[in-house]
Amino acid sequence: MSMIYPNIREGIFIARLNRFVAEVDLGGKVERCHVKNTGRCRELFIPGATVYVNQPGTPGRATKYDLIAVYKGDRLVNVDSQAPNKVFLEYLRSGSYMSGITRVQPEAAVGGSRLDFCVEHGRQKAFIEVKGVTLEQDGVALFPDAPTLRGVKHLHELAACVRAGHQAQVVFVIQMRGVRHFTPNNKTHPAFGAALAAAEAAGVKVTALDCDVRPDRLAIRDLVPVKL
Repeated sequence: MSMIYPNIREGIFIARLNRFVAEVDLGGKVERCHVKNTGRCRELFIPGATVYVNQPGTPGRATKYDLIAVYKGDRLVNVDSQAPNKVFLEYLRSGSYMSGITRVQPEAAVGGSRLDFCVEHGRQKAFIEVKGVTLEQDGVALFPDAPTLRGVKHLHELAACVRAGHQAQVVFVIQMRGVRHFTPNNKTHPAFGAALAAAEAAGVKVTALDCDVRPDRLAIRDLVPVKL
């Protein structure tokens, strides 16, 4: 149940040029790499940090490598924003998260949004939104690392699913291991924290899962306590 990166190289982070491009020293050669995360990640992308890049080998790309993971102290953090959905889908299909699944529909249209998954199990439908978490402070995982109006909208849509008689969940996939608990980042975006508390009060299940992170792979590991 791991997401595998086949062509990994270790490097040293130099600078983030913009949201999408960073410079990395790979064996003495400076390469421009695609940053697969549009979040701020200021506490991660520090000059001199050890990073890992993957070479997907896609023809016609402007950049040869994708920036996949970075060491923050002795903790390796996966920064691929596409990875949480992929590893959670594998986790779903394995039966480790929810039993009796008969159908998984990605990108389910709900109201004015698209939620990540609609899962049918028995006679129930569960709408699930997955959020990747890369921010950690003092052993606590936090989301978001920047204001997210889209994230607030998703929480409102999940609450509407519950009112319509369905199950609804938001799952925070923490792209690292060793955190004590997860909590919303009320300092950065208090409206998201308020919407998350309101969604839980309306019947939306709030779950956090940490990951086993290695330079060449990512896999969901275990439940993490949630503190709202």
